[in-house]
Amino acid sequence: MHHPATLLVALGAAGLAPIFAVLAMLLRDPDRAAVTRTLATIHQGYVDRNVPGGRASFGIRVGQPLARRLGSLGAALTPSGALARLQRQLDRAGNPPAWPVERVVAAKGVGLGAAALGGLLLGLCMGGTGNIAVGALGGALVGFFGPDVALYNTGVKRQDQLRLSLPDVLDTLTICVEAGQGFDAALAQVARNAKGPMAGEAARVLQEMRIGKSRSEALRAMASRTSVPELRGFASAVVHASDLGVPVGQVLREQAREMRLRRRQRAEEQAQKVPIKILFPTLFCLFPALFVVILGPGVINIVHAFAH
Repeated sequence: MHHPATLLVALGAAGLAPIFAVLAMLLRDPDRAAVTRTLATIHQGYVDRNVPGGRASFGIRVGQPLARRLGSLGAALTPSGALARLQRQLDRAGNPPAWPVERVVAAKGVGLGAAALGGLLLGLCMGGTGNIAVGALGGALVGFFGPDVALYNTGVKRQDQLRLSLPDVLDTLTICVEAGQGFDAALAQVARNAKGPMAGEAARVLQEMRIGKSRSEALRAMASRTSVPELRGFASAVVHASDLGVPVGQVLREQAREMRLRRRQRAEEQAQKVPIKILFPTLFCLFPALFVVILGPGVINIVHAFAH
């Protein structure tokens, strides 16, 4: 037979157990609970990715190895000279962080395989051996050189933005230098306050100077990354002024004046091209409609007159 005191202790513990459980849920540390949930999520994701037979989808299990193989095919078909050209195009496009040269080469291989398959299916729909061969070959060429064309277009648009923003940037540099700041501090003002790709170029020049490059080397590197003659001329003028000891403010003032003059001349040139550009739309779109409206009733009357 159990002792009455033991029974009382057991009954008290059974009654207090739910109370302690509720207090533990209410008084637990929320930060520790969040850390525990985060660790569990990371562990589950690691298991899903690395344990065979996990919950990875069929597309991931089949598509990723196929994409890697096609990327290796793109690397094998791209010579070293083409890699250097791609790197120059990436420099002109601003070196997007998500698209290093290796990923662009892999995209060329993936595009080759996907576009060749699409061209093959199109040729099968059209029928005929010639259509199938032409579709597969054309698709492969489009898929392989498509990333090059997209990269080139991105670089051209960025260079146009650099050309348009350069006069305003030079005015900012001139004002800052004439106000008493050094050229490096003025360039930092451009990197902080300017908009567009010119701010990124200024920030990159400052970063290269901080890691040990001289001002001349950083400016020459900036000139090599662009195809804008005005920006190259600006970098060359500042480099020569630094080497010869000419005041940078005077050089910047002359460069800003020249850039404003070139921008005005470019605007006048674009305005003079407008009549030539609208000539063909006028001939092929506007004139036929005018002829129909003006000569149409007369032609109808002549037809009716000869019909009787």
